Amino acid sequence: MATQKRFIAGAVCPRCAALDRIRAWEQNGVRYRDCVSCDFFEQSPIEEETASELETRVNREREEQNTIQTVRILDPK
Repeated sequence: MATQKRFIAGAVCPRCAALDRIRAWEQNGVRYRDCVSCDFFEQSPIEEETASELETRVNREREEQNTIQTVRILDPK
């Protein structure tokens, strides 16, 4: 059975900079990408690991808000 190749919407080819010309598919535990406008081809193994949340500015702010801070009361005299 032939593997179905799907175009990636909004993807730009790293070689020829053509928009919407990249297609992707998976076969035998390997992820493939190629460009239909030029000879760009890339393959990478599919890693089976737990997906953790990417660190972003929002994540860091949330962690900072969850930390406990002590407050010192100053004597006005």
